[in-house]
Amino acid sequence: MAKSKGGVTVSKVRQLCEPIINELGLSLWDVRYVKEGAGWFLRIYIDKDGGVDINDCEAVSRAVNEPLDELDPIENAYCLEVCSPGIERELIRDEHFEQFIGADIMVKMRVPIDGIGKEFKGVLKSYDDGMVTIRDHSDENEVTISKKDAVWIKLDDFD
Repeated sequence: MAKSKGGVTVSKVRQLCEPIINELGLSLWDVRYVKEGAGWFLRIYIDKDGGVDINDCEAVSRAVNEPLDELDPIENAYCLEVCSPGIERELIRDEHFEQFIGADIMVKMRVPIDGIGKEFKGVLKSYDDGMVTIRDHSDENEVTISKKDAVWIKLDDFD
């Protein structure tokens, strides 16, 4: 039940916040509604070319706070957090994968892939309708996986 409720909550928050965030010259990366310990957290991840800073996070927090109170999509108390997706950002939406074709990525699979394992790194070669093609760094091997079979797929931005 909480998962379904969280999905509805996230959808409502995304619909409400995305235009507000876009008006500030930023983009909405992701919305997550999660329970950690005894508390609930509504996390709004924002981004822009060149990255976001604390001032961007503060501006979004101020801009969405009142509309969120009016919409009241969450019945229990929660903590609102506005933050950057970070350097090892998780690729979630189709546009994230399309934006980072050619980038180094890290993948964690739900079930290991024969000869590769459960976790591996490579270059995002292509993305089409939920299917992700990853090339190893030697340019010799390629694997295509379903996005839904991965626990996560993240940028590997460390040199």
